[in-house]
Amino acid sequence: VCFDVTGLMDELGINHTPDEWRLFIDSSKYSLKAVLLHNGNKKPSIPVAYSVIMKETYDNMAAILKAIQYDEYKWQICADFKVVAILMGLQGGYTKYCCFICLWDSRASDKHYQQKEWPKR
Repeated sequence: VCFDVTGLMDELGINHTPDEWRLFIDSSKYSLKAVLLHNGNKKPSIPVAYSVIMKETYDNMAAILKAIQYDEYKWQICADFKVVAILMGLQGGYTKYCCFICLWDSRASDKHYQQKEWPKR
């Protein structure tokens, strides 16, 4: 984990303006990673965290965000829906309310094609 993102950017000769970057978080079966991506891809991607022992959990992602001082920089986060759900604190697996925007009931299969409006969270 990189504890000094600004220092890393300085070493790489890159002017770090947080508004120009977004934080990509992803995991696979074998790793958890966080990478800074430049908006417009004019600058190289900067890996800021990587682990082969951490699983994709809220606690691990929160630890990474704290270590890279996310609260200071407030980059936009881009990730797959699973990561977004974890960061929003939703339960994993086959959940009843799996949408982080509304109360869409994934188990109400009789309503899936009839009900088009679901209450907001």
